[in-house]
Amino acid sequence: MFPCNRSLTSTMISALRVIRSNRVVVSGQLQRCLSTQTDGEVRIAKILREKFPSASSLKVVDISGGCGAMYEIHIESSEFKGKRTVQQHQLVNQALKDEIQGMHGLRIFTEIPKH
Repeated sequence: MFPCNRSLTSTMISALRVIRSNRVVVSGQLQRCLSTQTDGEVRIAKILREKFPSASSLKVVDISGGCGAMYEIHIESSEFKGKRTVQQHQLVNQALKDEIQGMHGLRIFTEIPKH
């Protein structure tokens, strides 16, 4: 065990404030507050936009704290019409088959537009 040094430099204190202000705990999970996306979120969203061009809503969130190990995807597309939930999720999994290889987990939420 390392000894605890109780005095922090002003630089360390500032860094801790930035880290704290950039994160928030929601439903027991650590999530980012800023609107910036990680590279993984951008990459996955691009793939899904190409695969589901009629998607009316798409949200990709790295729920692993930014390391890219686990993502949550919310996608609403008319392409899911007439398909059971498991089939909708299979379509998303198929679109991300290469990306999934490096993931620890994936949460998928699909919807059909109401209008």
